[in-house]
Amino acid sequence: MAWFLKKLIMKQYVLAFLFSTVVLMTMFESQAVVLQVTPETLTTSLINAQNGDVLVLNKGIYTGPIVLKKSLTLKGQQGAVIDGNRTGNTIEVIAPDSVVSGLKIINSGQDLSQQNSGVFVNKTAHNTVVENNILQNNLIGVYLWGPKNAVVRNNRIEGLQVLQVNDRGNGVQLWNTPGSIVEGNTILFGRDGIFTTTSKKNIFRNNTFEKTRFAIHYMYTNNSEVSGNISRGNDVGYALMFSKKLKITNNQSINDKEHGFALNYANSSLFKGNLVENGGVKCVFIYNSNKNRFVQNHFEGCQIGIHFTAGSEKNTVSENAFINNQHQVKYVGTRHLDWSENNRGNYWSDNPAFDLNGDNIADSVYRPNDVLDQVIWAYPAAKLLINSPAMEILRWSQSQFPSLQPGGVFDSAPLMTPPKIDRISMNSDTLNSGPSNFGPSNSSMETNP
Repeated sequence: MAWFLKKLIMKQYVLAFLFSTVVLMTMFESQAVVLQVTPETLTTSLINAQNGDVLVLNKGIYTGPIVLKKSLTLKGQQGAVIDGNRTGNTIEVIAPDSVVSGLKIINSGQDLSQQNSGVFVNKTAHNTVVENNILQNNLIGVYLWGPKNAVVRNNRIEGLQVLQVNDRGNGVQLWNTPGSIVEGNTILFGRDGIFTTTSKKNIFRNNTFEKTRFAIHYMYTNNSEVSGNISRGNDVGYALMFSKKLKITNNQSINDKEHGFALNYANSSLFKGNLVENGGVKCVFIYNSNKNRFVQNHFEGCQIGIHFTAGSEKNTVSENAFINNQHQVKYVGTRHLDWSENNRGNYWSDNPAFDLNGDNIADSVYRPNDVLDQVIWAYPAAKLLINSPAMEILRWSQSQFPSLQPGGVFDSAPLMTPPKIDRISMNSDTLNSGPSNFGPSNSSMETNP
């Protein structure tokens, strides 16, 4: 019995010691110091600061590159500028739990092989937050190179314009950074707005992109979300390649030059509530992509609504609106594909069908393509004969004998009215101004070539 009491007392002593240690550590950690910094004192302040300290950078031009080796908050007052002098990374973050906020960050190096960036977040810098900054004239705006659970939020990022597009860096670039979030940013110029490769469980939401190559570019990134983003006037809105299990919802592609959505081996993903309007070539281009669901999207004003090719199989397409596309669908194949699910098809603006029983489902099957489309796609020179008597006879024969219909897409339950989706409102001032600390972007920047 005495042995048991002695063991119990020792256990209580150990628990008390551990509790006291935790309390003391918490007290020390809570005593973070706020340091006022000027351009002359920055180097000394970085050396003397302790983990958890807040460095408030007063107005002035601070010479970079700057390296955060401790877990610090680097917070800029109005007019605080960090100039990388075109050497390496303007700011490099090595320590976890760091914050870079409220700064104007300019002039990184221009060596793509070295991944020169405005803010380079190293793979040891987990939980780092980069927010409310203006980044200009950096090769890569923000690079998340392997940290977990980093956040890039509410920044204005303007990429280089003096280089050819393929020589520029990306607005935000991610590599192997699970759990990281990119949200609320405005990204212009550069190469791609957001480029991610070899990552997972990322969220890209409520960002705005203009004058880039691809607004969002996915490579080998899985189990992630893209939602509420706006792409306007880019070459391609959303390029999703070699990725799976993505949730692509409520995004917009407005006046993008080539495609709204381009899929290349993107599989088992959900596309819902997206809008593509006035795309240059194809609202959606699907190449070798399988088991995706397209529901309640709006595709309008493109040369081609959806182009399926290269053996894309087991994709569900229902309750979408195809409006005023020159060709609603392009599918060159012999398989018969019914684009309806649970007696709910899609809305087709060129469908002249009737709905006699008023159930909002057309009374006849809709076929977006006929045998003439197949002939012209296979033999483009046949366009010269499009209005010839032979073609008219072929059209008549096809209408009288449905068995002559070629394999391809049909909709057995076409909708009579288009499904409604929520449009994201975009304030035009968003692309003309940055965070409130700095107001309008630098007017001396070069014009986009």
